[in-house]
Amino acid sequence: MLVVEDEALIRMDIVDQLEREGFFVFEAANADQAIAVLDAEPSVRIMFTDIDMPGSMDGLKLAAAVRHRFPPVQIIVTSGHRMVEISEMPDGSVFFGKPYQHAAVMASMRQLLAAPPR
Repeated sequence: MLVVEDEALIRMDIVDQLEREGFFVFEAANADQAIAVLDAEPSVRIMFTDIDMPGSMDGLKLAAAVRHRFPPVQIIVTSGHRMVEISEMPDGSVFFGKPYQHAAVMASMRQLLAAPPR
């Protein structure tokens, strides 16, 4: 699992929740760090990314880059500032608005992990 969130306290909270659910989690504060993690860790199966973050690309552009460059990685996109249409995200991606329900995110992650690889 890779969590991409520029706000450190939010990222730490998400990582803590995921680790309590039994996931092994990598962290990134921006898209460039996320790509570096994905290059180094082919075991990552899901990327959970915020949309609004500084750097070379936002979360939607990161999602598109990941779908193109790392097709097996499942993508969950989140934002507390805007709603996203499914057409704005790569095929098979899932969106959660903040604040999201932890149980719903976990259920979605488990469903994505159970899906056959792309």
